[in-house]
Amino acid sequence: MSWWIMPTTADIGFRVFSDSPTGILRESALALQGIQLSDRGMEYLDGHIRHVAEWSIPFGSSDIERTLVRWLEEVLFNSYVEDKWLVESEFSLDEDYLRAQVLWVDSRDVELEIEVKAVTLHDLVVRQVAMGEVVDGVDGVPSFEGPGWMAQVVLDI
Repeated sequence: MSWWIMPTTADIGFRVFSDSPTGILRESALALQGIQLSDRGMEYLDGHIRHVAEWSIPFGSSDIERTLVRWLEEVLFNSYVEDKWLVESEFSLDEDYLRAQVLWVDSRDVELEIEVKAVTLHDLVVRQVAMGEVVDGVDGVPSFEGPGWMAQVVLDI
């Protein structure tokens, strides 16, 4: 596991670590989905029929934070409006778009414990962690030593 729920004064947040910016996008989406699942929903997720699709969003190469928020908003939109619950993703980038090859299951078959209403910009962080640099842990979240990438996201529930 490379994501952990982190304490916030309101709502719910998570912190993820990865070796690349696209890894941060993938792990953040898995955190978003994992936070919402009930224990039973998590247990039965692998038993659902998986579908393949491509989802894409405009890519702002100079603003990885905004790209992360747009990606998570796309995941929420597909989950709640299109009934496509993301279970895995792999990314490719071109000049204008972030494209994700995704595996999804029907959201109506997924048991949730929490509903996320929105991705917030509150305390949003996405950054590269230098070799030997340590990002201090917080309650329940381990510290992380670079090299790599770190993101922190707060969700409105």
